[in-house]
Order: sequence, then C-alpha cells, then structure tokens
Amino acid sequence: MIRSFLIAFLALTSPAFAQADRTPSHCIALAQSAPGMAYVTRANLPDVAEETVLLHYIAHASFLIRSHAGLNMVTDFTGFTGTLPFVPDVVTMNHAHDSHWTPFPDPAIPHALKGWGEFGEGVDHHVDLGEVLVRNVSTDIRSQFSGVEPKGNSIFVFEMAGLCIGHLGHLHHAPDPAQYAALGRLDVVMAPVDGGYTLDQPTMISVLKRLKSSIVIPMHWFSQFALDDFLMGMRDEFQIVETGGPSLIVSLDRLPSRPTIMVLRPSYLNVPR
Repeated sequence: MIRSFLIAFLALTSPAFAQADRTPSHCIALAQSAPGMAYVTRANLPDVAEETVLLHYIAHASFLIRSHAGLNMVTDFTGFTGTLPFVPDVVTMNHAHDSHWTPFPDPAIPHALKGWGEFGEGVDHHVDLGEVLVRNVSTDIRSQFSGVEPKGNSIFVFEMAGLCIGHLGHLHHAPDPAQYAALGRLDVVMAPVDGGYTLDQPTMISVLKRLKSSIVIPMHWFSQFALDDFLMGMRDEFQIVETGGPSLIVSLDRLPSRPTIMVLRPSYLNVPR
C-alpha cells in the first residue's frame, strides 16, 4: 500500500508546489527552554494531509522527507534511492564516509546541499522553498590518520508544517552549547546509533536526552544488537514503538506526550513488481 502511495504521490510533484506557505516552526523560539508540547501519528494511511510530513526510511542514513504540497527531500543522499524514478527537490550530503554522499548528484536536482565547504571553513545553507526551510549546523569530523576536519559535516534541519525535523548525519561529537542553540527545539530527530562509527552509545544517548525531541528515529545501525543496545539505554526516559514498516506521517498536533523512539525498518523506494 505505501509503495503504491509513494508512486502516485510522487507523480504529483510540480513547480507550483514550491510556492506554498510554510507554517512557522518553534525551532529557535524554544531553543533554550524546556520541551513543549509535541505531537505524532504513525503512518497507516496512504495520504499526506495538510500540515503533515511523510518520513520514509530508505536505507542507512537516507530518508525521504515529503511535504503535503509535494516537495521531496532526501538526506545523506548517495545517488540511489531505489528503482522508483524521481528527482528530489533537495538532497543533503555528508562526506565523513562515501555511504553518505555522492560526488555526482543528478544535475536535475535543484538543490544538492553539501554538508562541508573548504577544509575547516564549513558551509552555511539557508534554502527557503516557501513550504519548507532547509538549514544546517556545521559539526567537526574525524579525518584520516586520526586528525580532525573542523566543520567537515552538517546537521541538517527541515522546518515545515510547524515542525522542526533534524538529521544528525554522521555525527562525531556531542554538540557544543552554541550548536545546541543553533539547532533549536527539534520535534523529530534522526540519529545514528551504530555505537562507534559515529558516536559511542553513551554519548549519543546523552545527546538525545538533552535534545528531548518528541520523536527519535534510529538510523545507521549495522546490527539488531546495536539497535537493541541503544533502545535499552533510552527506555528509562523514552517510550519505544516498533512501527514494523519504513514510513511515518508526522504532524504538530499529534506528537506524543512522552518522548518516543519510533523504530522504522528501511526500504528502498522501488517500483512494485
């Protein structure tokens, strides 16, 4: 059902959708305050209504983020999302590993956003598409031979439908106070929980407990053991929900009252056989 929906829904994309207005988010307004009300619904209907967002876990660290009006964004884009032919409006990339970016994004993609700039300088993205605002917060990464590349990656934030949706990318260190403030209040966060290639589990758990997002979606886990280890460390403060599928529909007025981990199972965007 969800694959048939994606094919039909993606076919509706047109330039006119980019003109839709964006419901203001509370990202920065609540950056230094206690967590406020938050709301979610599990995707069980093949629709993306007004003021909702479709999240589909494609693979590894790649997600499709789709707006009501038909804007499509893919995180940590590698050039392949499945056999379904479509051109995203925005792709974001990080270059800590080659499984998080491509040097040859399709030139038809209007906005291919690299999470890095010249060595040590970082990059500053602020892409306003009307219905969606995409911005980034630069972070450092471990480089070859145990060195550090300052501002070598980015956390990307998508403000849409009144929500702040954050993708931590290939995060290598806990954010500093300035970075936490720049991120703001994230309602939904995709977090790498591999336990070593990015952050060790205790540090990642500490970061997520400080963010206190209403929804955490684990990604970048290489084994069920790593995922279970992460979930065990979060159970004291977060509810755990196994969705059983790759997709979730989120809206501001249905975020859970208790911080919740929504476990999605990745699935490429494939044409049904």
